[in-house]
Amino acid sequence: MARRPDPDRPTRSTARLSREAIVDTGIAVADREGLDAVSMRRLGAELDANPMSLYHHVGDKDGLLGAMVETVVARIAPDWPGPGDPERWTQELRSLILAARGVMVAHPWAVDVIQQHPATGSVLVHIERLLAILRGAGCDVDLAHHALHLLGSRMLGFSQDPFTVPAGGGASPEQVVLYRSWAETLPHVVELATAAAHDGGLGGCDDEEEFGFALDVLLDGLERRRLADAART
Repeated sequence: MARRPDPDRPTRSTARLSREAIVDTGIAVADREGLDAVSMRRLGAELDANPMSLYHHVGDKDGLLGAMVETVVARIAPDWPGPGDPERWTQELRSLILAARGVMVAHPWAVDVIQQHPATGSVLVHIERLLAILRGAGCDVDLAHHALHLLGSRMLGFSQDPFTVPAGGGASPEQVVLYRSWAETLPHVVELATAAAHDGGLGGCDDEEEFGFALDVLLDGLERRRLADAART
């Protein structure tokens, strides 16, 4: 009589299972199909392993997602040499933030995970780099603190916009009808909603132009504040 397989017995693939392999597979699945496709059962199938064995390496689903985003954020400018010329600090900060954006656009699901997890590990390392540039340029601790609040989610390469506009080429026919009903009472809102539509890598109105514009305005303002603070001392 054939012996029945033991579901708790490691398969040959399970014996070689590692935290890194699980996390990398989770990232690959999320990149291809989105975050909803990531589950222990799905990763077990991808790795030819018992799904229960994954818990020994990454904990629960929340632990898996945290490990995935840690790995992704660590890919932001991995060879960053440290602060350079203080006179070029805004360019350095811009470059590092745009590097973060490149990673977020490549892994758009990471935005949702970052918003749900506390800043730890590689996220804190990234923030430390930004602070090193700010402090190296002569920004005092108070201004550096204000700068992080001012940049907000942009320091990690994405923007949390409370307003949304149609993406992908303008308003739908239904939206046009709705906007026309607003024409007399909200003329400027209607004008903007029908004219300003962007489809970026991280959603509507989060395209490269809008992100870069906002970042430049913020950095220009920080430099003016830094110069004003220096003049008072």
